[in-house]
Amino acid sequence: MTEIPQTPAATDVTDQGRRNLLKMAGVSAATIAAASFGNPLRAQSSDWDKTFPQSDAVEHSKVEFTNRYGITLVGDLYMPAERSEGVMPALAVAGPFGAVKEQAAGLYAQIMAERGFVTLAFDPSYVGESGGQPRSVASPDINTEDFMAAIDFLGLHDAVDRERLGIIGICGFGGMALNAVAADKRVKAVATTSMYDMSRVMAKGYYDSLTDEQRAENLAAMSRQRWDDAASDSPALAGGLPDSLDGIDDPVIQMYFAYYKDPERGYHPRSVNSNDGWTVTNPLSFMNMPLLTYIDEIAPRPMLVIAGSEAHSRYFSEEAVAAAAEPKELMIIDGADHVDLYDQVDIIPFDRLESFFSQNLA
Repeated sequence: MTEIPQTPAATDVTDQGRRNLLKMAGVSAATIAAASFGNPLRAQSSDWDKTFPQSDAVEHSKVEFTNRYGITLVGDLYMPAERSEGVMPALAVAGPFGAVKEQAAGLYAQIMAERGFVTLAFDPSYVGESGGQPRSVASPDINTEDFMAAIDFLGLHDAVDRERLGIIGICGFGGMALNAVAADKRVKAVATTSMYDMSRVMAKGYYDSLTDEQRAENLAAMSRQRWDDAASDSPALAGGLPDSLDGIDDPVIQMYFAYYKDPERGYHPRSVNSNDGWTVTNPLSFMNMPLLTYIDEIAPRPMLVIAGSEAHSRYFSEEAVAAAAEPKELMIIDGADHVDLYDQVDIIPFDRLESFFSQNLA
């Protein structure tokens, strides 16, 4: 990671407001580095490069499709190895925010394929193997569209019944999933785990604690940063998780570190959160364009929202369910934290996910 001198605008972002914004994306304050244009670390083959073991009960293939903005998305398609001749229900899966399909989304997709679904875990725009310039950028609109593009792809697949399509969103892509389903009436059911409303947390801070003055300061600093980015060959990065936890006592950072930085658990070379983090200006659109405005329009299609009882993010799930119309279900996993629902297969309620989609995609 190449360090560059901090400009006054970049220095402004290193206050408490910046640290809060970074933590919201699952990263900590670190060096500001140059982002890479192009699509680095694009896999050159379909060799298994996931953070979880491959299942013999599932067939895997790499696929590409294009969203409405012309960005090519790359996904992993999982299909039951033993299946009938007829068409099957299918699920699009993405998340967490800052992760890639080789991490939690792929794990969910493979396990749900073992249970009889065609599943598509995909990298969102500007992340992982998917296209889009510059890299390491997110968008409440474009990432919502990414889910809809995944539904486009699944609905055109010969093995899929386009009348039985569902979505699973994890962490920040849980909020994107709910946002997509509110508008995309082709989707018959949606489930989320460890859901974040990224626009709310970036605009207002955790538990809406950001003051109007802090919000204005953060926006002013990021606005000035745009000049530096425009004058540079690449936008500045906010910096990823630290290389060690020495001197760090923040439990949220410790929790994310335990997943994203551990090569035996969740580290992946293409993951935003495992490496250099998002661009400094990434929160701008989220702070200005709220997600979940029309969450009540998911009804009458069912919604299953799963959260850990010990998760710092639990309130997002609780309040999203409160705002939604029936049918809806909030499932709290006793003793689980936010990241436990990324990869702890003995805790993630796959039996409930299977029954939920089997019933509602019948």
